[in-house]
Amino acid sequence: MATGRTHRPATRSRGIPEATVARLPLYLRALTALSERSVPTVSSEELAAAAGVNSAKLRKDFSYLGSYGTRGVGYDVEYLVYQISRELGLTQDWPVVIVGIGNLGAALANYGGFASRGFRVAALIDADPAMAGKPVAGIPVQHTDDLEKIIEDNGVSIGVIATPAGAAQQVCERLVAAGVTSILNFAPTVLSVPDGVDVRKVDLSIELQILAFHEQRKAGEEAAAADATAPVAAVRGESGDKGPDGDVPAVMPA
Repeated sequence: MATGRTHRPATRSRGIPEATVARLPLYLRALTALSERSVPTVSSEELAAAAGVNSAKLRKDFSYLGSYGTRGVGYDVEYLVYQISRELGLTQDWPVVIVGIGNLGAALANYGGFASRGFRVAALIDADPAMAGKPVAGIPVQHTDDLEKIIEDNGVSIGVIATPAGAAQQVCERLVAAGVTSILNFAPTVLSVPDGVDVRKVDLSIELQILAFHEQRKAGEEAAAADATAPVAAVRGESGDKGPDGDVPAVMPA
């Protein structure tokens, strides 16, 4: 089977926009769920709803793949799964190394979705000598001293960094020098890489902070709505004040 070192996805050379590339995995996830339920065809509206995009955007995205569906029938689910998988480079074997086998790295190593999506965890690497040789997800952890040899022996072009922030840049530089050209970074820091190296950053704390912002905004909106519907008497400020003709009217005559 071909490895990631010698075969690269054709998305950029075919002129597919990056925004479309970013949505292809969403379509593939929705299509895979349909395939598992033995659904033969799907309309653009149904698939767009399942992927969380609008149908016009979906049809535009699929036009870059040369897939236009059939009027009155929709899209062939199995063919689209193959087409998108091929475009993303998932019909071949992509050996991946994970560097940093702490709690997060170990969780990634145990994730069962890699193999079914075209990725093979070729090696687990950690700087702690006490970790060397210990199996995680059935794979023995190797020391960072052997990083370059591991990359070369396994033909790795994709690296996952799950180290503490302070070690991430040095690990990144070693990965790149060894031939890795794509990096998935879970470390809470921004990596500096040369041209030709792709980095995708996953920062769980940032995502939680964004959710906290939305929660705070919703709480503010709810408080404002509660104030707007408060009893009229409370808003007017009942204090027992009397006018010369009794209670002060709620609305003074013009």
